[in-house]
Amino acid sequence: MSKVVLITGGSSGIGKSVGEFLIQKGFIVYGTSRSPEKYPESKFPIVGLDVTKNNTITEAIKAVLSKEGHIDVLINNAGVGITGPIEEIPEAEIKNNFETNLFGPINVIKAVLPSMRAHGSGLIINITSIAGYMGLPYRGIYSASKGAFELVTEAFRMELKDFNIKMTNVAPGDFATNIASGRYHAPILEGSPYKTSYGNTLKLMDTHVDEGKDPLLMAKAIFKIINTPNPKVHYKIGEFMQKFSIVLKRILPDKTYEKLLLKHYKL
Repeated sequence: MSKVVLITGGSSGIGKSVGEFLIQKGFIVYGTSRSPEKYPESKFPIVGLDVTKNNTITEAIKAVLSKEGHIDVLINNAGVGITGPIEEIPEAEIKNNFETNLFGPINVIKAVLPSMRAHGSGLIINITSIAGYMGLPYRGIYSASKGAFELVTEAFRMELKDFNIKMTNVAPGDFATNIASGRYHAPILEGSPYKTSYGNTLKLMDTHVDEGKDPLLMAKAIFKIINTPNPKVHYKIGEFMQKFSIVLKRILPDKTYEKLLLKHYKL
């Protein structure tokens, strides 16, 4: 029997690529979007869901369960980027980022767990970020929200071990998607002490995304994880140096690693 996969944020970018690849492999796939009517050409059904609104989460899970009877795999992919000097990012935008990247995905997990437990199995794949392993300049809030989700997953795994429900983190590096256009950019303010350094860093970040890996690489990695009986706690997908940067953070003195980041971002 084909496995049923639910992908939050499945209308574009990594979520769309993963969904289309899994369909080719025989999976039943549902994606989510805040505006599903915008994607009539999607190769798999898109249901309405806004991770910051609990009622939409509940309704989306109910809709899929009513059609399929169970959800075998949840891919928590919905997320949003945010850039800017922490001092200048409005508090409301900081809270929104955590609502979207942390609290919302936790609520999606909560909504799907009862049906997985009743079914006796399940797999939850949380899409985080390599940025979540380090505090990056002008991406500190994004790093924090994704890093928090990594730690939540570690704890969740142990709490779920008695129910045959698996959970794992998949941390991508830079991929060629539309994430840059969708994230919140704190404006480069005239007279700001961060104007030059933030402006230069922002250009560098956008270049990294434009030159990023093909999202198909993520799709293939997700497919492999779904077919792994006991997934690892963490997976990192992306350029070698991006993945190696996590290793360097573990072994280098803090200030040495900080100097490497400053050099990389030309700060």
